[in-house]
Amino acid sequence: MPFRFRRSARLGPLRFNFAKSGLSSISVGGPGASFNIPVARSGGPRTTVGLPGTGMSWSVEHSGDPITRPAAIPAGPAAGLPNSRRLKPGQLDALKQGCLTMLREQLLQPGSSTQQLWELGLVSRLLADPAIGGRTTGLLAVIETPEAMEAYLLRAQGQDDLKRRAHRCIEAAQEAVRLVNARGWLKV
Repeated sequence: MPFRFRRSARLGPLRFNFAKSGLSSISVGGPGASFNIPVARSGGPRTTVGLPGTGMSWSVEHSGDPITRPAAIPAGPAAGLPNSRRLKPGQLDALKQGCLTMLREQLLQPGSSTQQLWELGLVSRLLADPAIGGRTTGLLAVIETPEAMEAYLLRAQGQDDLKRRAHRCIEAAQEAVRLVNARGWLKV
């Protein structure tokens, strides 16, 4: 029976990642957000935020010595961990901008159904339709215009709130495309 070498191991909230030469990095977090501190690999600590199920993610490498904490994050209990309670205002703003950039790239691609929704004012037309229920109206209001979507994302109070808001924007865009197609307003 051959031996199998596990490339990572979990101990509480920490994940220890191994390479052939030994311990390569330590990570904390899970789907949607993680923070990775290199031990035996080049580069600095890295924060990654993604939207599970969408294939979209945003990652930033912090400056500083890869063995010690990043220079930009002050010392203290659990300093530098990507937790909504521990993100510094500048870090949260950077996450918001990165998430907004990903959503724009995903939803505003030239010729995409979602771009056509905004160009033709179809979301506003859906919002004026009395047959749309209150929950759907609230959902669609989030993305009535690209500016409304941006304002909605930028009001996020933390990392988890930002992920929920980004998911809601994607859900709203999918629902709008479904409703417009059902009404025959969009020729794809």
